[in-house]
Amino acid sequence: MAFSLSYSAIGNYGLRSCMAVANRDSDGTFGQAMFQKISKSRESSKVSVATDFPPVVVQQPPWRDQVATKERKLAAWTSVRQDRWEGELVVEGEIPQWLNGTYLRNGPGLWHIGDYNFRHLFDGYATIVRLHFENGRLVMAHRQIESDAYKAARKNNKLCYREFSEVPKHDNFLAYIGDLANLFSGASLTDNANTGVVQLGDGRVVCLTETIKGSIVINPNNLETLGKFEYSDSLGTLVHSAHPIVTASEFLTLLPDLLNPGYQVVRMEPGSNERKVIGRVDCRGGPSPGWVHSFPVTEHYVVVPEMPLRYCAQNLLRAEPTPLYKFEWHPESKGFMHVMCKASGKLVASVEVPLFVTFHYINAYEDKDEDGRVTGVIVDCCEHNANPAILDKLRLQNLRSWSGDDVLPDARVGRFKIPLDGSPNGELVDALNPDEHGRGMDMCSINPAYLGKKYRYAYACGAQRPCNFPNTITKIDFEDKKAKSWYDEGSVPSEPFFVARPGATKEDDGVVISMVSDKNGEGYALILDASSFEEIARAKFPYGLPYGLHGCWVPKC
Repeated sequence: MAFSLSYSAIGNYGLRSCMAVANRDSDGTFGQAMFQKISKSRESSKVSVATDFPPVVVQQPPWRDQVATKERKLAAWTSVRQDRWEGELVVEGEIPQWLNGTYLRNGPGLWHIGDYNFRHLFDGYATIVRLHFENGRLVMAHRQIESDAYKAARKNNKLCYREFSEVPKHDNFLAYIGDLANLFSGASLTDNANTGVVQLGDGRVVCLTETIKGSIVINPNNLETLGKFEYSDSLGTLVHSAHPIVTASEFLTLLPDLLNPGYQVVRMEPGSNERKVIGRVDCRGGPSPGWVHSFPVTEHYVVVPEMPLRYCAQNLLRAEPTPLYKFEWHPESKGFMHVMCKASGKLVASVEVPLFVTFHYINAYEDKDEDGRVTGVIVDCCEHNANPAILDKLRLQNLRSWSGDDVLPDARVGRFKIPLDGSPNGELVDALNPDEHGRGMDMCSINPAYLGKKYRYAYACGAQRPCNFPNTITKIDFEDKKAKSWYDEGSVPSEPFFVARPGATKEDDGVVISMVSDKNGEGYALILDASSFEEIARAKFPYGLPYGLHGCWVPKC
């Protein structure tokens, strides 16, 4: 039985944030111009969730009919079948009645243009997926994010911007020189926002990637691309952390300085598009800043990691990728952790730590002595045993051609211990035995109420060996130093996302949501009870979806 969505085009935004979303005002920000547009579209935006949109079929590349049967069955590494779909799903089990809101997941979903196939998982054009929960029912939708890079590729049937491992093919030498000039200005860098999605404190929903120009505002109710998120300051950098820290009261991120190696730590207030500098950290190693895909915070501090996997200008200029793509491994430059006071911008610690490779930090908190005085900072992360080879393992050819061997590089929950007493060195240890989670660990989430605070539980993707990619959903218990995993043989789950039950007092009182690509080429939404870690519901998709990266929860207003 069909039912109509009760949300209008402003939906989860509410009146306050509706005033902030959409077409750019004269000052370059999203504001009043969109209010009238959205208001006029309230009635027309209602859709019958049991009715599909007219499909826009994506022509599939030749390799889809040529790969072996085992490879063809898994949809995780194949391009999305069509640009857009929406419909109600049949639920097996029972979705909690209290789970009302929208889970959004972003990630690469289109890995070819015409007959040209992209190389790397991170190259794909962004596909945003929406799971809307209401009164025990579930509506799924997906849609392509209409970045300039995506629109230009579809229009010209070729790559037009520089992606993670891809460079446009040039017709002549002059075109190549022009592309290099555009690279230094940032004009040729992609705005393909295929990494994460966040809801700002004012309600705006922004999709993000490593490039600052790849910050794109969407409507969370119909997934429409509304336009670029234009920063109104003059900080002038080209890249930032793909994972800002976003709360109801602030937006924090890091801006790597590639010319004068270091990082600016910046804050943005809700309702504003202006980033303000809290402070700066100069790199202690070189020749360039370490990659900062993400970073952690505590209640009073921002932790700035300086990883020996560093940005590399020479690799950025290459027409063909190296095994480390836009980066270079510099173990001789060492690894460091810097701790900055949020309030003053002063550096309170800068310590050398053992070599590390991490894309995703789980959480951080302040360690205190018996008298309640802060003596250090604890940082937990998904750490790849100081082995940058994981980047090249994510080539699509490697993911699609798995023969059953155990080729996933080992990973662990790494715990940094950073002293605040002036000591020159910090520690990096295992937070628990890596065998507890199959020596695989990435794509993590926590109860957001515990962000920057001492906590007990985390949720991530672990490993059931043999495998070539994380294939379990794992609950980490830091107090008992144990892990419990959900596993569906032959399947690939995406990032497990924790949603707390309203009014909950226990840290793990809630659900964990994931999207799974199964061994039969199909896919489904999965809901686990976060406490027992037992499956309570699943809902099959109309077809298998590509693997996605990171998501956010938009609560029902």
